[in-house]
Amino acid sequence: MSSTSDPTTALPEPLTWLPAPDLVVRTADYQARVPGGVERLRARPYIEIADPDGRRWLQLCLIASAETAISRDETWQIEHASVEQEAGDVVVRLDAASTAWRRKQVELRLTPTGVELRLHVEGSGRLGKVTLLGGHAALPTGASGTFRTGFEAGSLAVPVPTEPVAFIRSPHAPAQLGVVGDADPGRLHGIFSPPPFVLTLGRGEATSATAPPPGDWLGLHLRAAPTACGFTQLRWLPLDGGAVIELDHELQTVVDGAWSSPTLAIGPALDPTAAVRDHGDDLMAHGLAPAGPPRARQDWWHEPLFCGWGAQVERGDAARQSARAGYDEWLAILAEAGLEPGTVVVDDRWESVYGSGIPDPERWPDMRAWIAEQHRQGRRVLLWWKCWDPSAAPVAECITTPAGDPIAVDPASPRYRARLRDLVSAMLGPDGLDADGFKVDFSQRAPSGATLRRAPDADTDAWGVAALHLLLRELYDAAAAVKPDSLVVTHAVHPGFGDCADMIRTNDVLERDLRGEPVAVADQLRSRVAIVRASLPTHLIDTDQWPMPSRAEWLAYADAQVDLGVPALYYVEAVQGEPVTEQDLRRVAAGWHRYREQVGS
Repeated sequence: MSSTSDPTTALPEPLTWLPAPDLVVRTADYQARVPGGVERLRARPYIEIADPDGRRWLQLCLIASAETAISRDETWQIEHASVEQEAGDVVVRLDAASTAWRRKQVELRLTPTGVELRLHVEGSGRLGKVTLLGGHAALPTGASGTFRTGFEAGSLAVPVPTEPVAFIRSPHAPAQLGVVGDADPGRLHGIFSPPPFVLTLGRGEATSATAPPPGDWLGLHLRAAPTACGFTQLRWLPLDGGAVIELDHELQTVVDGAWSSPTLAIGPALDPTAAVRDHGDDLMAHGLAPAGPPRARQDWWHEPLFCGWGAQVERGDAARQSARAGYDEWLAILAEAGLEPGTVVVDDRWESVYGSGIPDPERWPDMRAWIAEQHRQGRRVLLWWKCWDPSAAPVAECITTPAGDPIAVDPASPRYRARLRDLVSAMLGPDGLDADGFKVDFSQRAPSGATLRRAPDADTDAWGVAALHLLLRELYDAAAAVKPDSLVVTHAVHPGFGDCADMIRTNDVLERDLRGEPVAVADQLRSRVAIVRASLPTHLIDTDQWPMPSRAEWLAYADAQVDLGVPALYYVEAVQGEPVTEQDLRRVAAGWHRYREQVGS
């Protein structure tokens, strides 16, 4: 033990708090400083996080909150603050008196490579909004209300497509990562559902929707298995130079005893893509995400895809009434242009009722025979599957409103899970439709609401991210059991969802940036592919192609798809009313030829 006016310990050497002006921890990657020493945290609970040169990133607030159904969680006293060394890490703990919990502790672990923040509570209640990096408190200084972490950054990288397009945005703008969203205003952030739970602060100013500015980066990611994520959304909520991270459990997670939040891990990153990669590596290192897809790749999974949705929409509603005939016509047109897809995706509107697995007799007469014909021609067939839709399920297997109206199927219901396994067998089995897998969509339609009610036979309180993982894993395992070489495509990009899919779809294309300027399709999709590759590096990528803003953008993106993943073709006759020529299709065919040469098929 040494005694100086500026006690500094380089990890992993032991650190002991000394009665000196400051407590400082330095590593090769960052510095952490508690002005006034650890006891000062009882009155001013902030720790400064800076780069190795001392340039501050965060004034990290060590207040946190976990509200319940009956109580807003306010810290009304920090009873004890301590610092000690544990296995080479320096650990700061604040024990707080809470209005909602019998015991509450905020733990900050300073490791050689970064800092890790976690909230622990004891008591009982239904968990609502949990905040890290800040929360509600009354301090002995007389300051009270909501406290936040200060940040010094010019940009924030968000690994999810949004409308407006803003992969790179101001850190003073909010962001949301989760499993709830659609195309309505303020809700178009479910394109990846869930995305990697990573936010990356950058020193440089945000000037482009897709291109990160130069400079240093600080990653913040959530360390937790999907099964432990009982929230629907992770939110970055900034205000006046400060921010909190909020995890919304919507009163659906029951705590009876001890509960701990996921760990928020903070540390330097080379760039936003590297931060996503670090997130996945960290989850795998802690056994919280699979190391790769559950099954070995099949050769046919690499084959270019034809999905008829874009062609259906271009023809209008009439085409949707005779989709089988339309697919036959489109495949014939493609063949004439030298385009031979290895996989055909039968998209939306094929079922008589969503979630029934029964083909609509007018749109798809004798689908089993049509699939058999595709097999004879050397093609495989994927069926579009809409997550969560309760239309074909009994109310007793659904999540409902207080009035009893079904909102979504409940994967926590054993009866629904059994129903889903039977449906998969009917769609993929040799005695059923004999299809070859699924294009899974609408995973962003996860039910959300504190007053929603679970199925009566629910055997878990899995909600939000955890419930979606349960649903997708059940579908995936059933498909693999019925047809071992089946292909399951999702748009769940989180590393922990790697056991639910063989291929990741980049999903629907968006339009404009925050200034209202169009964002090139190829630029958007390159950003998405970079995220997918960083998060799930061993999964195949379905490059999608819907919707295209113009024929020119479609052609440019078709060229780019060859180097981004498995090419997917959606258009045959027109794009936004602009005719597609045979020359256009032959250009796409040339790209497919190059792609097949690259993958060796």
